[in-house]
Amino acid sequence: MKILEVRDLPLAGAKLVVFGRFHDERGYFAETYRKSDFVSLAGALGLASLAIEQANESRSLAGVIRGLHFQYDPPMGKLIRLVYGHGVDMALDVRPKSPTFGRLIMVEMSFEPLSGAAQWIWLPPGLAHGNFYLADSAIEYFCTAPYNPAGEVGINPLDPGLDLGLCPPSLAGSFRDLLARGPILSPKDTQGLDFADWRADARANLL
Repeated sequence: MKILEVRDLPLAGAKLVVFGRFHDERGYFAETYRKSDFVSLAGALGLASLAIEQANESRSLAGVIRGLHFQYDPPMGKLIRLVYGHGVDMALDVRPKSPTFGRLIMVEMSFEPLSGAAQWIWLPPGLAHGNFYLADSAIEYFCTAPYNPAGEVGINPLDPGLDLGLCPPSLAGSFRDLLARGPILSPKDTQGLDFADWRADARANLL
């Protein structure tokens, strides 16, 4: 795997991992994941080690909002990459002791087949993950713990109290435009907690 760069994202512990593609007249080849390479990045990702326990793939239509989900038992970190399409990944810091507690970030994800690079987004445990889509898209994400629905919490992505101050204005504008048009969400996501309710939730002390 050709790792080109690891960049800090605005939330504590979140990273962008940029990796290379190899092009020729047929198209491109990319080694998207190699365990030994990510193990060598563990320190840069703020981990003692990196163990992938589960891999998921999600396809979404344009206009869909998913999230914001996180798992506290067992704690789960996520590596996310776009397979095709155009979307915006979202992460919300739900860790009361974190310096960025309550802040939300957005990272644009766009499939560029002629680019010499692509990227993973690393979200450590304690960040709620979601996304919204500007075109039909698919993402793949690797999880550092097996899914446990009894240990999962959802924050309502429609909560008007979410702090978008760290988001690029263009992406925050795309999000607001989607809200005005009427996004597609699951009942589970619209029934998530408002962030103020999570702030008062006893489970927050587990993070």
